Amino acid sequence: MPIGPVQLLVVSFPEPDFRGEVIEELRRLRESDIIRLVDALAVQKDLDGNLEAIQWSDLSVQESEDFGATVGALLGLGLAGEAGMEAGAVAGAEAGADGHVLEESEVWDVADTIEPGSAAAIALIEHLWAAPLRDAIARAGGVPVSDAWVHPLDLVEIGLAASDEVGVGVGVA
Repeated sequence: MPIGPVQLLVVSFPEPDFRGEVIEELRRLRESDIIRLVDALAVQKDLDGNLEAIQWSDLSVQESEDFGATVGALLGLGLAGEAGMEAGAVAGAEAGADGHVLEESEVWDVADTIEPGSAAAIALIEHLWAAPLRDAIARAGGVPVSDAWVHPLDLVEIGLAASDEVGVGVGVA
C-alpha cells in the first residue's frame, strides 16, 4: 500500500463551538481525494467531566493492518536493522487489526489533558495530493531536507525575533 505524506494533527478546542463545519470540510477534502483520514479521534469533556469520544478512519481493516505493518517495519528498521524491520511489521499489522492506528488508550490520554467544557482531536491525515509531487522529486534525484508547516503566527514570531536582533521595537520611529 503506497503511503502519501502523513501529517499528525492535534487540535485543542478550549471553548468548542461545533456547528459541523470541521466535519463538512473533512468530508469535502476526502471526497475530492485531497486527503485520507488514516485515523482520527475526537474527545469532548462536558462541564461535569463526562466524556464523549468518537474515532473514525477511511481505511479498511486490511488497509489499517497494511499501514501498521509499513510503519512498524520502518520503526523496526531504524531500531534494529532487518530483524527489527520484520518484527516491527508483524507488530504493526497486529496493532492495526482493529481498523485503527490510534490506540483506544489515546482516548484516556486526551481526556486527562483537557479541561471540563473543552475538546481535542488527534488526526493522522494522509495528503494524497502530495504523493505525486513527492514521487516526481524522488525521480529527479531530490531528497527532502526539511518539511514543515509555516503558520501565520510563525511569521509574526520570526518578525518579532528579527526586530529584537536589529533593535527595532514596536512603536519606535
